[in-house]
Amino acid sequence: MWILAGRSWRRGRALAAWVTGAACRVLPTPRPSRCRGAAADSRNLDRLYSSAESKEKIDMSRFPVENIRNFGIIAHVDHGKSTLADRLLELTGTIDKTKNNKQVLDKLQVERERGITVKAQTASLFYNCEGKQYLLNLIDTPGHVDFSYEVSRSLSACQGVLLVVDANEGIQAQTVANFFLAFEAQLLVIPVINKIDLKNADPARVEKQIEKMFDIPSDECIKISAKLGTNVESVLQAIIERIPPPKVHRKNPLRALVFDSTFDQYRGVIANVALFDGMVSKGDKIVSAHTQKTYEVNEVGVLNPNEQPTLKLYAGQVGYLIAGMKDVTEAQIGDTLYLHKQPVEPLPGFKSAKPMVFAGMYPVDQSEYNNLKSAIEKLTLNDSSVTVHRDSSLALGAGWRLGFLGLLHMEVFNQRLEQEYNASVILTTPTVPYKAVLSSAKLIKEYREKEITIINPAQFPDKSKVTEYLEPVVLGTIITPNEYTGKIMMLCQARRAIQKNMVFIDQNRVMLKYLFPLNEIVVDFYDSLKSLSSGYARDKAYSIGKAICERLKDSLPRQLFEIAIQASIGSKIIARETVKAYRKNVLAKCYGGDITRKMKLLKRQAEGKKKMRKVGNVEVPKDAFIKVLKTQSDK
Repeated sequence: MWILAGRSWRRGRALAAWVTGAACRVLPTPRPSRCRGAAADSRNLDRLYSSAESKEKIDMSRFPVENIRNFGIIAHVDHGKSTLADRLLELTGTIDKTKNNKQVLDKLQVERERGITVKAQTASLFYNCEGKQYLLNLIDTPGHVDFSYEVSRSLSACQGVLLVVDANEGIQAQTVANFFLAFEAQLLVIPVINKIDLKNADPARVEKQIEKMFDIPSDECIKISAKLGTNVESVLQAIIERIPPPKVHRKNPLRALVFDSTFDQYRGVIANVALFDGMVSKGDKIVSAHTQKTYEVNEVGVLNPNEQPTLKLYAGQVGYLIAGMKDVTEAQIGDTLYLHKQPVEPLPGFKSAKPMVFAGMYPVDQSEYNNLKSAIEKLTLNDSSVTVHRDSSLALGAGWRLGFLGLLHMEVFNQRLEQEYNASVILTTPTVPYKAVLSSAKLIKEYREKEITIINPAQFPDKSKVTEYLEPVVLGTIITPNEYTGKIMMLCQARRAIQKNMVFIDQNRVMLKYLFPLNEIVVDFYDSLKSLSSGYARDKAYSIGKAICERLKDSLPRQLFEIAIQASIGSKIIARETVKAYRKNVLAKCYGGDITRKMKLLKRQAEGKKKMRKVGNVEVPKDAFIKVLKTQSDK
């Protein structure tokens, strides 16, 4: 329902908004199709394979550059990207048409369980149209904002995109964000209105929204039902007629971009590459522009959608490459590969991802530290947007401080660790980074800079040594029905947001743009937005501190002396709870008698407890620490 469209830092009220505008040219509607999938003509498909290899390897030289189309599918969450990809795979004969074809390209267990795309996936489709054999390289991308880095990387290997919009929901926030990612990459956009089979579908309304928001003529939209397969073949024809072939040079030396990678326990790094110049084959010696290391290519191929070895890969094509990279640090996303002794100018690569949510990760048992370290290294190869720094905790031992693009990103990473590597971890409450402008000359000398970034709350410098603190802010876009506008604006104001824009998309829906402090939205803003609650008071330090103290009070075992639990900001105590001491009934042996005798026993007991408080130690159990880290009480 909302997106992070831009990120910046805020100093007081000096804020900068992110403004974009765009126009897009779309070619005329394609003619009636005379095309067919590769399954429709097995004789043409047979010619793709080398006879010498007994159909084991595909001969990719049969696809000239003008017959190649590289495209991605982008959309908001649950608008039908993966379903459309399934139908395209069926129509081109890449997979058999069965009822079990659901999320074929979503290979991770977490993707199937959650019903979302987490990892961009590539598939090469062979399609016969008007007597010509085309190679269509499809990249299915995630729809959630936390994985927009996957989208931007994938688009680097494309010349066009299918922008899928739900005929019932219409344009939503991530639709807007993904459109501008494609627009900034100068890709041709083909609008596809999906789910026209739904009872409440209104394609005409969505056409007007697309024309108003993206300046794409409404008569250029393709209306389909990916679930039923209605009119999906028009999408294939539009891909061939509208999306341009890649601009490459096959006679030049090899220049390949690594836009994604995975790790195989036995074969090492499997790099997904897009070739911009030259060609590559098994046995070639290639060099990494980043590490300057030389490797021998063991295998090249395309994903169809599973790995299919080929004789060679040529410029303009997208495929995979295995070259014996065993160390996870050797494969860098955005790296350029070239032939040994034929150096080339490296490709621009990618902007590094900027993590905005940080959390501590520790093994449940310290004996599992090395196993967890290996698992994190292998998983970060598959997800290069995660940053890793070593960390330690008095309560939890040695661990890491991990940076993520968002809360869902963090949850998915944790789930993949458990499912793919059988790792049990303790994950602390997520926090956001802050910046501090130092005033102490000693600290400036220690940090070697005046402005420092703080990702661990334990390292927060004292207020007396800081000129000012800065917090990260994000530009959020919310698209909502008109009747909820008032309540949502109240929620945003309660989260210290500043309104930047308000646009009516149509008669029933409005798009709001707010500048939010990231800390106000990172944990529970989406839940509050869905429930349309009025939010919380602006100063939450007291309530949060009190809640943590109460949780720790319920979790700590009682001692023979009183334990004071305090929450503080600097030297100021803002909340306190007390764990009462066990108390022996010292008056049990007194059956009446003088009151002074009882007072003497009570005074002696009080002095003993006072002494115990001075010398006594409190050990915090690990499960108590974990309970405190929970964002909400289980009460």
